[in-house]
Amino acid sequence: IGELRRSTVLRLPGELRLHPILDEFDFLTAEELNISAELKELAIPEPIIITPDGTILAGFGAWRLAKSAQNAQVQCVEYAIGEEEILPFILHYHQPRHTWNAFVRIAIALKLKFDLHQRALDNMRTGGKCKGLTNLSKADRMHVRYKIAKIAGTGTGNVNKVETILDRAHPNIIFALQNGLLSIHQAWKWCELSKTEQKEEFARHEENRTRRKILRDLSIGKSKLSLDPVRVIEALQN
Repeated sequence: IGELRRSTVLRLPGELRLHPILDEFDFLTAEELNISAELKELAIPEPIIITPDGTILAGFGAWRLAKSAQNAQVQCVEYAIGEEEILPFILHYHQPRHTWNAFVRIAIALKLKFDLHQRALDNMRTGGKCKGLTNLSKADRMHVRYKIAKIAGTGTGNVNKVETILDRAHPNIIFALQNGLLSIHQAWKWCELSKTEQKEEFARHEENRTRRKILRDLSIGKSKLSLDPVRVIEALQN
């Protein structure tokens, strides 16, 4: 990022926009909004990083807050960056911040699959290999998955699982994954079931998770309260 040409500019929040692929996802977590709100209360400006055409690269929470507050102008750091570099830049920037989990990063990175596939084919044709080729070999397909995993900052195994989840999972499960309420592996295992069965399994999973939380909270406070956890759970269920 330091090697790119940059400048500081003032822009209207309404002039800024999400990348079209990000617009497909409910990617902005409550945690990211909370961080932005806390920084605002401490009078610490969170940088909104953009491209010259107003595509937001970072600072999504600060931008949303500025829009809701109807701010006249916001200060932005503008980087000259090519269209094909935008998503890799965004994902690389957000990896260490832990506001986007692995599922969100992989789901976004998978949108680059077609372009990476075409680039691999073009490179082979340029090198004089199989000029009429329309499909990649198994090794080349694995390389494309490796590139997707690298961009997302995760393992190739999870790339395969997320691709299956996006194709087969119930919307409730995808929403839970976006919000970090479910592991990629567990959601992937449920993809063998029908969507109705997935919904039922997820409901049971959530019920068990709530029970464990109640029991954990009760065990922490048992020195102050003398309660029967089973009776408490029954009462809450009723």
